[in-house]
Amino acid sequence: MLRTSEIRELIRLLDETSVHELNIETEDMKLHIKKANVTSLSEPVQRIEVSHATPVSSVQAVAKESDIQNTVVIESPVSQTTSAIEEGLTVIKSPMVGTFYLAPSPTAQNYVEIGTKVTEKTVVCIVEAMKLMNEIEADVRGEIVEVLAENGHLVEYGQPLFRVKLA
Repeated sequence: MLRTSEIRELIRLLDETSVHELNIETEDMKLHIKKANVTSLSEPVQRIEVSHATPVSSVQAVAKESDIQNTVVIESPVSQTTSAIEEGLTVIKSPMVGTFYLAPSPTAQNYVEIGTKVTEKTVVCIVEAMKLMNEIEADVRGEIVEVLAENGHLVEYGQPLFRVKLA
């Protein structure tokens, strides 16, 4: 049986990847997590349904019979990392799957921060894949207005890393 903290961790991990749906089934539990459509301007919600063959404590007051199928719905806001909404903005995306780093080493200064002016050849981060440190260049001219990935976390191919206001 998954604890609430484990379900929250699965939600967080799912939110950080390009995976849109996750199904887990065991003898006593069935878990289905699906990301909401993130194309609208309002903040979308992830809807998670957890079905148990026997009632869980939070549902036992409603359903006392052990053979009743229960569904617990957990809702959580999904961060909006789709294409730029404002005109004049673009997104720098990860060209590969790997670990995202803002600096060349833990003690070094970040390549870029919010407000940093970048050119097409400016290195903005590193994505580590298979022990290789791949320097990622901006490929655009502008100013960093938002860092969309978390330092030291896994990024997926095509995942937005930075939002840039074009010069």
